[in-house]
Formats: sequence, structure tokens, C-alpha cells
Amino acid sequence: MISTPALISNKLILGIDPGTNVMGYGLIEVTGSKVKVIQYGVIHLKSYANHAVKLKKIFDRTMQLITEYLPDELAIESPFYGTNVQSMLKLGRAQGVAIAAALSRDIPYVEYAPKKVKQSVTGNGNASKEQVASMLTQILKIEPAPKLYDATDALAVALCHHYQKGNNAKSGAKSWKSFLTENPDRMVGK
Repeated sequence: MISTPALISNKLILGIDPGTNVMGYGLIEVTGSKVKVIQYGVIHLKSYANHAVKLKKIFDRTMQLITEYLPDELAIESPFYGTNVQSMLKLGRAQGVAIAAALSRDIPYVEYAPKKVKQSVTGNGNASKEQVASMLTQILKIEPAPKLYDATDALAVALCHHYQKGNNAKSGAKSWKSFLTENPDRMVGK
């Protein structure tokens, strides 16, 4: 009997960090255990005074990304609970129109809490945007882009989704020391 190697399937994950002033997006391709960045960036919405126009821009850009890349899944950061109810409502609407764009093309979506994303990527649920970006430059082998923290946050959401699918049982360390012990391949200058 001749055995044939299993086909390695690839999956495209679109990650979105919703916002009404800046929305980050990041697209990764997962092939087996390898993760490759396809594209990431931001859309600037601050110049639009009308909230409805901002929502339309979010929807349109999300649809553009979906049409161009045909992602298999959408991973999106859920709004965090804050004291400003109006800000949360606006953020929820921004998230909703991005989800609606995915659903209009039958793309499943998953929401992740900000702390879950940070924990998954850095090992610290309270990591700063700078720490998340720094870790992503190492994991994904991308050039640092200090002005694109919303974009690197979106990549982190996509990567978190990949990890949550059981492809990285080592994520979720409780401290930097245990994280580095469990993930020696992520250390720079080892």
C-alpha cells in the first residue's frame, strides 16, 4: 500500500482592531504551522465628522479586503468596557459593520477580548501596544512600524485566533519567565 502525504491546507485569517478614529486590519496566511503576513494597515477616520460616514468607510474597506483576499475567517477584537458609554456604543457599531461585511460573504467570525489577544501573543494580558508590536516583529518577522499600532493589534487578533484553534498549545503563559521557558524559539539572540 502506498501512502500519500496529507495535503497541507492553508487558511487566511483577517484580523480587525475596530475603531471610529483609526481601524486596524491585518491578514495572515496559515499553512500547517507556518504563519505569513499577507497585508496589514489602518484606515484613518478622524477627518470624517459624521459617524455614519465612518461606519460606511469601515464597511467598504472591510468588503474591499474580503473581495481582494477572500479570507476564510474573521477575528475581531471585542469592545472593552470603559466608563464612557457613548464611546463604547460607537466602537460596538464599528465592530458590527465589520462583522456585517464578513457575514454578507458567509465568512465566520470570532470575537476576542483585548486581554485575551495580548495574553495569547505576549504572555501578558496587560501588555502595551508597543509590547504587542515588538513581539509580533519577532514572531511574524515583520519590520517594526511604530505608527501602526492599530494594524499590529489587528495582526495580533488574527494570530490569537490561529493560536486558539489549537495550533499553539504553548500560548497563554502566566509570566514572561514561563513564557520564554515554554517558547525558546521566540527569543531573540538565543
